[in-house]
Amino acid sequence: MGLLECIHSPVDLKNLERQDLPLLANEIRRVIVDVVSQNGGHLASSLGAVELAIALHYVFDTPEDKLIWDVGHQAYAHKLLTGRSEQFHTLRKFGGLSGFTKRSESEFDTFTAGHSSTSISAALGIVCAKRLKEQRSKVVAVIGDGSMTAGLAYEALNQAGDLHKDLIVILNDNDMSISRNVGALSSLLSRTFSGQRLQTWRKEFGEFLKSVPKIGDNIYHWAKRSEESFKTFITPGMLFEAFNFDYFGPINGHNLNHLISILKNIKSLRDPVLLHVTTTKGKGYEQAEKNPVYFHGVGCFDVATGNSTAPPCDAPTFTEVFGDLMVQLAESDERIIAVTAAMPEGTGLTHFAQRFPERFFDVGIAEQHGVTFAAGLATEGFRPVVAIYSTFLQRAYDQIIHDVCIENLPVIFAVDRGGLVGEDGPTHHGQFDLSYLRCLPNMVVMAPKDENELRHMLFTAVNHDGPIALRYPRGMAAGVPLEEPQRLMIGKAEILTQGDDLIILAIGRMVELALAAYKKLRSLGIKCTVVNSRFVKPLDEELIISLAQQVPAFLTLEDNALQGGFGSAVLELLNDHEIGSVRVRRLGLPDHFIEHGSPKELRAKYGLDVEGIVRVAQKLVHIEVPIATVSAIAQNH
Repeated sequence: MGLLECIHSPVDLKNLERQDLPLLANEIRRVIVDVVSQNGGHLASSLGAVELAIALHYVFDTPEDKLIWDVGHQAYAHKLLTGRSEQFHTLRKFGGLSGFTKRSESEFDTFTAGHSSTSISAALGIVCAKRLKEQRSKVVAVIGDGSMTAGLAYEALNQAGDLHKDLIVILNDNDMSISRNVGALSSLLSRTFSGQRLQTWRKEFGEFLKSVPKIGDNIYHWAKRSEESFKTFITPGMLFEAFNFDYFGPINGHNLNHLISILKNIKSLRDPVLLHVTTTKGKGYEQAEKNPVYFHGVGCFDVATGNSTAPPCDAPTFTEVFGDLMVQLAESDERIIAVTAAMPEGTGLTHFAQRFPERFFDVGIAEQHGVTFAAGLATEGFRPVVAIYSTFLQRAYDQIIHDVCIENLPVIFAVDRGGLVGEDGPTHHGQFDLSYLRCLPNMVVMAPKDENELRHMLFTAVNHDGPIALRYPRGMAAGVPLEEPQRLMIGKAEILTQGDDLIILAIGRMVELALAAYKKLRSLGIKCTVVNSRFVKPLDEELIISLAQQVPAFLTLEDNALQGGFGSAVLELLNDHEIGSVRVRRLGLPDHFIEHGSPKELRAKYGLDVEGIVRVAQKLVHIEVPIATVSAIAQNH
């Protein structure tokens, strides 16, 4: 029996001898690699944080002591150590464990995470709450160096240092953004400086110096500056000392003895502390160590080779088509600039960055800054294309409104991962973008039915004089032939089939499903007009009104929240033109956060597959329904 099989909670972990912990780390790594190779997931980050997770649960008394993992995708070892090892094979599967920390999944998951840089803010809130409740348990935030590119982390550090609260922040540095300054001397000094006796002596000696008549304050500040200068020479902690944090590190994040020793030391401190640990992303799995970017978020793969086991597909992804056309358009249009937020690979902009390095800007995990930065570029005549995942663009909503839309600036939003994205779950589904973008004055919102239309829309966007968003899904495109991109007429839809029993108005990826449903309905004797709406804002008012005067039943399809989405826009249009003779049904995502699972499983559950569309269409055509009735698919089951 392995060590991991005996661990059902951190209590069992504490019963192990220190010399056994490296063996446990190896076991945990094998399990993580095996499961992620079958299920996909965030591999490299979790492999790098194995020893850190072990040391934290070995030293602190979780869940009474609170442990907050930033983003959460580096917390697989944490899950294995907190009673979820038997369920770990269900990671990211429909109905299984989440790929992120999730409060509703375990009492050991202090804070639900998915977007980065939230851990310090949340931890400080918990610290203050515990102070108000007169509780003395410890609060630890673990944040990666990539997450330190976000302003939110510094806002939290600033408040924490000002409040002088009992907070421990652990900076997990895997060479992504923090400068390297690692050595035996800095490790020794950090473990020495963190000792309780030395910390007590420093404070007592400081008070003594300040008590010396007339010259005491000057001597104290000179001594303090001398100590900080020496520490800065040895370590890169000056920034955090400026926030009034006691800085220790860098410490080798894979040396369990050193980690445990320093964590025990800083556990007794009552002031804000930042511990800087250095780790290797992908540690213990050679392929992930060699290519940590690829194995950051990876699909199923062969453990022996690291090669993907996904079936080959001739069709490109929507992201690839977007990236290729960006390069093509930029060759002839020097106004085009690409902006992304720490996701050049994920948004398909790697080739653009290589071809036009002077016109490519990766702003880090700082979506708010990225949007306002793009607005500044637009005021000087450029056409910035801001490529950000739908779920992350939510973070920059204020900037979209105030810095782009108010002055009608020509910023293009390439909204990747719109709709259901699958196994990453509720923090990553792009289920709100149509709703939160279409309500903004001056904004144009469109979604392509396939990769060819994506090319037309991007070409249209870079030639539009105002804010415009094109929203497209994750994954493989339809595999249609690619044409030379052409400008589309803003707000004009496309009729794909003709029928006088039912109008199906679909947007984006739902058009493909609408056409499949059309064929099945035709075999059932129901004739449908299928419309590729193309634009959520502005709608093709002339076409929709004309169709409403001919056919009394409408079905709208979207992979967006029903509240305020595409179907709502259609209803508003019909109401504003006082067209009350049309029966309307909307199919979309219901009013709750969608769990993780494959897009196929989720579409089936929420009636957004062909069978669900056909079922509702039959009811709409054959059953008497009150005029202008609105319902979600859940109400049709």
